[in-house]
Amino acid sequence: MGKKRVAVILSGCGVYDGSEVHESSAVMVHLSRAGAEVQLYAPNVNQMHVVNHLTGQPTEEVRNVLVESGRIARGNVKDLAELRINDTDALIIPGGFGVAKNLSSWAVKGKECSVEASVESAIKKFHATKKPIGLCCISPVLAAKLIPRCELTVGYDTECDKWPYAKTAQAMIDLGCKHVNKHVNEIHVDKQNKLVTTSAFMCNAAFHEIFDGVGEMVKEVLKLA
Repeated sequence: MGKKRVAVILSGCGVYDGSEVHESSAVMVHLSRAGAEVQLYAPNVNQMHVVNHLTGQPTEEVRNVLVESGRIARGNVKDLAELRINDTDALIIPGGFGVAKNLSSWAVKGKECSVEASVESAIKKFHATKKPIGLCCISPVLAAKLIPRCELTVGYDTECDKWPYAKTAQAMIDLGCKHVNKHVNEIHVDKQNKLVTTSAFMCNAAFHEIFDGVGEMVKEVLKLA
């Protein structure tokens, strides 16, 4: 069968305005361990804003999503416009607020958001060709917006200290999706849509628990590819 070819879409670098670094690293480690052939992509657009990760406050800087994603990719990242569906077996999108700020406008518009054009095109093409899509943390909102009546998890739907972002589940339900409660080390598989989701840092959990949950997602995506 040969190596599975996986596209990974990044949204910048850093949890508050880009891709969550630990989730992105976990995706890469698990794909590497499984012997997958990986290509990183990012849209060539400016970030919604830049956040000082020490203070949590926005700055006056302007940064480019593709350029910033190069920090995680060690420079090996391509413009998402270059992605060719026939050359790829699966798609994975790590989380981080960049998903809700740069890959979409979910951070400011919620369920009324739009999805960045190249990201929308990629997700729709993978879905149309029945190739698996793996999403973790906040990135399942992209599928909620673009894939009607899909099944997803962002963890739990009741907000508490462990699940500080649980209201996201209700927003996805409002979009017509089915939300399935899952622990941080678990995944949900929508077999009809070949969609694999896990909560990652939607949960206030230990790093190794996040790593393990992402690993389960990667494993299932490769199984479906």
